[in-house]
Amino acid sequence: MKKMTFGYLYDFRNPQQWRRPWADLYAQTLEFITWTESIGFEGAWVPEHHGSEDGYAPSPLVTLAAIAARTRTIKLGSAIALAPLYHPVRFAEECAVLDILSNGRLEMAVAIGYRRREAEAYGVDFSARGRRTDEFLEIVRRLWAGESFSYEGKHFTLKNASIAPLPVSGRIPLYMGGFNEKALERIAKYGDGYFGNMEVVDTYLEKLRACGKDPASARIRIQGLFVVVAHDPDEALQELAPYFHYVNNAYGQWLNEDRASTGFGEETLLKPMTLEAFKKSGILSILTPGQAIEMFNNMRAKAPVEHVMMMLPPGMPPAKFTEYAQVFANEVIPAFQ
Repeated sequence: MKKMTFGYLYDFRNPQQWRRPWADLYAQTLEFITWTESIGFEGAWVPEHHGSEDGYAPSPLVTLAAIAARTRTIKLGSAIALAPLYHPVRFAEECAVLDILSNGRLEMAVAIGYRRREAEAYGVDFSARGRRTDEFLEIVRRLWAGESFSYEGKHFTLKNASIAPLPVSGRIPLYMGGFNEKALERIAKYGDGYFGNMEVVDTYLEKLRACGKDPASARIRIQGLFVVVAHDPDEALQELAPYFHYVNNAYGQWLNEDRASTGFGEETLLKPMTLEAFKKSGILSILTPGQAIEMFNNMRAKAPVEHVMMMLPPGMPPAKFTEYAQVFANEVIPAFQ
């Protein structure tokens, strides 16, 4: 069994109630990322959303370039980039340069997105974002493979497209996110791996079988955004709950905007709630090192999970979160090497 690795997601949000100068927020987060590499974490991931008052990372590729320049070994990439909002040639070129800057450490993840207002702000037809993404994926892959070609699709028309330089790693891994049947079919067909939640992994493995692919060689990375390890979970809950409560309510609000487009059932949606209700909900999973090791081992018993990403909670100064990352690095990571 190959080793399981761990990393953090960084959304660079700056909520009003904890607002810091933007330059400080970015500088401190980049410093934290460099430090996590030094203690054994192996991933730094940047998501993407647009038009958010708290500044939720709108430009993952630019941010990843800054991470690439400050790190040496850690894998880095989007988690996730919103494929319908990119021109495929520009995306292919910028990722190729990022792969070169990071010396082959880039691993991208894309999805079609679930917020209508983001697509509309970009002038993209929200109802066509799946078909647009299919064309995007075909074009990007062919460009990374070094092809020169013309392409006529419903969403993109290209004449003699090619890119240079090519990615240093030959082929940048392209993971895909999604939760409903249609999304999982697209991922099995086009993706190099799945990025998302444990509860739909079984369906993803079925879709791989249906495509004639071997589920045993699946590449799966899981987001554990509400997972933290601490020696005293009760004490940690009091300190961390306000920040993760903010995350819960922000996502809860977004997921309810266009409920049908998320692919989640009613019962799995995050919902806005009071801080006290959030503390009691169990959504924030604060585990002792032993409990975390057991949980990750259970994950691996169910599917070939290769990487788990947690999150640096928005609003919390990175310096205050280092103790939690250090406990994880000291007591959980060694169990999976």
